[in-house]
Amino acid sequence: MLKKRVGIEVSLAVAEAVKLARAQVVSAYPITPQTHIVEELSTYVANGELDAEFIPVESEHSAMSAAVGASAAGARVYTATSSQGLALMHEILFIASAQRLPIVMTVANRSLSGTISIWNDHSDIMSERDIGWVQLFVEDGQEATELTIAAFKIAEDHRVLLPVAVNMDGFILTHMIEPVVFPEQAAVDAFLPPYSPAMRLDPAKPVTMGPVGVPEVYMEAKKQCEQALLDSKAVVKEVLGEVNTAFGRKYDLVETNGRKKAKTLFVTMGSLGESVWSAVDGLNEDGEDVGQVRIRLWRPFPVKEFKKACKGAKRLIVIDRAMSPGSICGPVAQELKNIYYGDKDAPEIVDVVAGLGGRDVPVADFREMYRLAKKGKLDKTYTLWGVDSNAD
Repeated sequence: MLKKRVGIEVSLAVAEAVKLARAQVVSAYPITPQTHIVEELSTYVANGELDAEFIPVESEHSAMSAAVGASAAGARVYTATSSQGLALMHEILFIASAQRLPIVMTVANRSLSGTISIWNDHSDIMSERDIGWVQLFVEDGQEATELTIAAFKIAEDHRVLLPVAVNMDGFILTHMIEPVVFPEQAAVDAFLPPYSPAMRLDPAKPVTMGPVGVPEVYMEAKKQCEQALLDSKAVVKEVLGEVNTAFGRKYDLVETNGRKKAKTLFVTMGSLGESVWSAVDGLNEDGEDVGQVRIRLWRPFPVKEFKKACKGAKRLIVIDRAMSPGSICGPVAQELKNIYYGDKDAPEIVDVVAGLGGRDVPVADFREMYRLAKKGKLDKTYTLWGVDSNAD
């Protein structure tokens, strides 16, 4: 059963989703633009609406450390962060995945300083793409709500037992008021049973977690974590299918829209996907052979599903929201060039780095990107949109 549709700030919708998921521990340190999430959760705990321990800590490093300890003790754990806060967590993020702790974290994607910026791009999470976490991207408030609930089910599945990061664009989503339909508590309880840890710290049954990895076992331990992450893809797909059954909305690892079997495809992650969708619809109305591929699962990367979605395409216009200084292109384009390396039918991959530091990218800009790509006027490495010259 679903509640009625309400207009709500997306950050508050995520907090409601965490409450519906019955998180037992919330470790929190405020940072713009995720602060509203943990503020709302602190209110729920104080009012008795959420039966959980709320741990206010002195830094994001401590927030993730507390999350690790609570998860190791067998609790359902949630935290949230952004930008410099995520960077400060860096050391502990690897420990969470290596110890197979099913923590769920919202990352309100924000640019990294300097120069000092609080606005949206993906430079924070792209700096953490090798931490061994399952990583999802959402486009709107409804996705943020339902995939936060789904993240707990993915993380806690005994075939996975890995932390999950749900990425949503700072300000563009976190502070936007959108219509969201919330499921009833009974529907969430049926979808997400109480957490049953595979093992936990218990004085009555002592176990060792996080021992020294001597050279004779370190590589084997890394291999196990890597295999667990690769194997999680099937569980993510399975759980997304269950979301459809439980809440009535269909999600997949990779999704498409626009003209079927289009020769040119935009590739997007996050909220800019909606602007690209509008641009593609307009271009289709103009008779242009163009479509869109939206990546929802970033780690582990869904290679098979992505290639299937792009089958027959001759050109991919990749919208990167972060730079990779010193490399030949942005992080998403790097990923795609890797998976197509040596493929005789590989499409041309054109990388556009856009919207850094919250720079607006209107629908008309995507139409212009398409026009320039069609004429071969975009750089073969990458184009820093709005900075590099795009003149004919």
